[in-house]
Amino acid sequence: MFTPQGPTLRELAVQALSSVEDGYDLLAPKFDRTPFRTPGPLLDAVVRTTAPLGPFRTGLDICCGTGAGVEVLRRLCAERATGVDFSAGMLATARANLRDSPGPAGRSGSPAVDWVRADARALPFRAAFDLAVSFGAFGHFLPAERPGLFAQAYTALRPGGRFVFPVPAPPRIGSAAYWAMWGFDGAMRLRNLLRHPPFVMYYRTFRLPDVLDDLAAAGFTTGLLPLADLGARPDGSPRCVLAVATRS
Repeated sequence: MFTPQGPTLRELAVQALSSVEDGYDLLAPKFDRTPFRTPGPLLDAVVRTTAPLGPFRTGLDICCGTGAGVEVLRRLCAERATGVDFSAGMLATARANLRDSPGPAGRSGSPAVDWVRADARALPFRAAFDLAVSFGAFGHFLPAERPGLFAQAYTALRPGGRFVFPVPAPPRIGSAAYWAMWGFDGAMRLRNLLRHPPFVMYYRTFRLPDVLDDLAAAGFTTGLLPLADLGARPDGSPRCVLAVATRS
C-alpha cells in the first residue's frame, strides 16, 4: 500500500480496527513510508517562518510520532528538543530515526534530544519550554478535548513561549479533496459506532475559528502567519498558515 515498503492493506485494516495507541504501535515501523508523515516542504516552511520569532533554547513536539517535528526543533532550538507521544512504537521508531539522522545543516552542534511517553492531555511539564510544535495530530482529539489539550501546552511553556502549528486551507467545496475528507470522516464515525475501543481520527473537526477561540480560552494570545513557501490559492489566500499562540 502506498509504496512497496509501506504497510499492506491488511496491516492498515488491522490498525484501523485497533485503538489509537495500539494502532500506531502497529503502524510505527512503516509510518514514514505512508502519506501520513508530515512532508518535508511543510516542515521547512515552518522552520523558516518560526525562526524569526525566536531565539529558542528548548522545544517540545506534542504527539511527536516518528520524530518529524523534533527535527524541526533541532533546527530551531539551541539546547534541547523533547518529543512526547503515548505510542511506545512511534517513540521507538523516532529514536531509531534520530540515530540515523545527521545533525541539522548549518549548525556546528545539535541540541540534546529527549523522548517522553505521555498523554498530551496530561503533560508532565511545567514552564519548561520556549517553543512547542505539533504536526498532524489534532484529528486524534475530539473538539471537547481541545481546550484541555491547549491548556496543557500553555502550562508546558515559559511565559512568552510560543505554540505553533500549521493549518492548511480547507479544500474547495465540491472538490475531490472535499469529498474525500467527508468520506473518511464518515467511515471513521461508522467504524466507531460499530466497534470499540474507538479510533479517533477526524479531519473535519479542526475548524480554524474554533481553534483560535480555544487557544484564547486557554490564555494564549493568537495570530496567523502565512507559510509563503507553500504558495497561494487562486484567490490569493495562502495554502497554509502557521498558527502562533503566545503564552502571555
